Amino acid sequence: MPSDTGTTEGAGASDAARDRVFLVVVDDSPEREVALKYACLRARKSGGRVALLRVIEPAGQTEWAGVGAMLQEEGREEAERLLSGLAAQVNEITGGLPILLIREGDPRDELLALIAEDPRISILILAAAAGGGNPGPLIAALIGRYAGRVTVPMTIVPGSMDDDALERVT
Repeated sequence: MPSDTGTTEGAGASDAARDRVFLVVVDDSPEREVALKYACLRARKSGGRVALLRVIEPAGQTEWAGVGAMLQEEGREEAERLLSGLAAQVNEITGGLPILLIREGDPRDELLALIAEDPRISILILAAAAGGGNPGPLIAALIGRYAGRVTVPMTIVPGSMDDDALERVT
């Protein structure tokens, strides 16, 4: 179930620049911080915006419907708290508020659906796992079997990049 929990426009930004949205998938990986910082720096330097997508797992089958509903509500509240904290970081770096998106389902499927549905998304920013191992299941899927369904450019940032390196490349 898609929801857009915040779409405040940045003051003074041109329509063309505001239309350039850098999407970051908010997962629980340590590399998320690198992807977020990269997206913020790119948005700040180009006048674009950052969008944060958090996909929550659907509540599993349970004997009691009330328990399932409670678990689903707790997951949404946790996602809102997380995105709210990250929105403050985005605002500090870019000077503007991000677009906050919460969806329920499989992260890969929800990401691909969002990109297909939302013409504001210009670039997908992901960070690969540091240390040269597996890039992570989402990146592996998007550069492999599902590559043909990604309809926007994708930037994969090395998860080991520090702030100085991020400043240099953005």
